Amino acid sequence: MNNNLHIGSSLDDFLEDEGILEEINLIAIKRVIAWQIKHAMSEKKLTKSDMAKQMKTSRSSLDRLLDPNNTSVTLDTIDRAAKIIGKRVRFELIDVA
Repeated sequence: MNNNLHIGSSLDDFLEDEGILEEINLIAIKRVIAWQIKHAMSEKKLTKSDMAKQMKTSRSSLDRLLDPNNTSVTLDTIDRAAKIIGKRVRFELIDVA
């Protein structure tokens, strides 16, 4: 008999049981946003210095935005970056199962 409680459960169930599901989801979302911004900057040939200047922010603030593991970035910062790369930000609340 197998005593592993997680056999047959989903990854979300496991992460929730471990108490880290919300943190993992935030990190995943931030990684996608950071990747999208970096990718668009590269396509537009924008340096970090140029991007920070256009955002009217510091380079260290931009570095926090581009850090895939830093989830403490404001919506305003994300929105300003999005406008510069020709994007809009869309957030939505969804029901939890």
